[in-house]
Amino acid sequence: MKVYTYTQARERLATVLEEAKREEVVIRRRNGDQFSVVLRQPGKSPFDVTPIRTRATTQDVLDAIRESRERG
Repeated sequence: MKVYTYTQARERLATVLEEAKREEVVIRRRNGDQFSVVLRQPGKSPFDVTPIRTRATTQDVLDAIRESRERG
C-alpha cells in the first residue's frame, strides 16, 4: 500500500491512479483524514446482453416502442 500526502497526490494524480490499478493507495491530509483510492471495475451495462437471434429490424423495435408509448 502506497501512502501520499494530499499535496503529493494532487501533483502526481496520474501516477496515483496507475498505482491504484495494482494496489490500494492512501491519501493522507494534514488533519489526519485518510482516503483510499482503489480501482473500481466497471459494471456491465443492462444493455449488454447475450446476442439474441431475431428477424426484427431496428425499425420494428422503434415501432414497438412508439406503439407502447402511445398506449401508455
